[in-house]
Amino acid sequence: MIPAVTLNNGAKMPIVGLGTWRSEPGKVTEAVKVAISCGYRHIDGAYVYQNEEEVGAGIHAMIDQGVVKREDLFVVSKVSFRANKNEYKPFYYLRLSSKPGDELFPVDEDGQVISDNSNFLDTYEAMEKLVDAGLVKAIGISNFNKDQIEALLNKPGLKHKPVNHQIECHPYLTQEKMINYCHSKGITVTAYSPLGSPDRPWASSDEPSLLEEPKIKAIAQKYKKTPAQVLIRFHIERNVVVIPKSVTPHRLKENFQLFDFQLSKDDMKDILSLNKDWRGFALQWASKHKDFPLNAEY
Repeated sequence: MIPAVTLNNGAKMPIVGLGTWRSEPGKVTEAVKVAISCGYRHIDGAYVYQNEEEVGAGIHAMIDQGVVKREDLFVVSKVSFRANKNEYKPFYYLRLSSKPGDELFPVDEDGQVISDNSNFLDTYEAMEKLVDAGLVKAIGISNFNKDQIEALLNKPGLKHKPVNHQIECHPYLTQEKMINYCHSKGITVTAYSPLGSPDRPWASSDEPSLLEEPKIKAIAQKYKKTPAQVLIRFHIERNVVVIPKSVTPHRLKENFQLFDFQLSKDDMKDILSLNKDWRGFALQWASKHKDFPLNAEY
């Protein structure tokens, strides 16, 4: 049984999931099948990743083969940039809104996302109706700051508290204040880009590399593990859900081999000392959005 965090609605969310952002069409179906065969029970996706159909095909194949039952899986999607039809999902996230249209990311001449001027509190209320209708098991948020979460928690008539907050988090961006705040409010946290997302399209050669970080490599050598395994285990030690992404079978297996070692307090202290508030996802394309979250301290 995979360790899980308990959500504020009583549901269990497996502490390790498979991320599918930038998982190539033609490969992601097989990756999902391999992941489920390895023991993954949490699959993280989004409409804007443009691969949800293939992710679903991998899930259905494993169900049809009797490897898992539908109720064994925790499947995540996200609503943000445009309305879309979705089959039953157990979990939905709310992100920044943009003007509806044919484009996934409608932008202006400056490359800034065009807001639809909706209020995220109203959007969240609409998402609550999905829970009431039984279409979604739970709802959460992504890339919010503390003030936005406070506004949501203080919204008159709030019926379904967000169960999870998905944020970029890794040793260069430890997010200690945000994690402590969310946990104090009964909101679990999911870390995306736990390896620093070195394959993101806008990465430059002069940026820091977590996988090459000497402290991480030394800890990995001590436990006879890979740097990636140490980086993923770092979140588990903090009771933070983590969603590493891969489509490579041996890495999928490796990224799940996390439960036969623990990081010591000194290891955790060394890793936390690497924080430099560096973001691989600074959301520059939304810096002029009325709900841009990253101007706040956290």
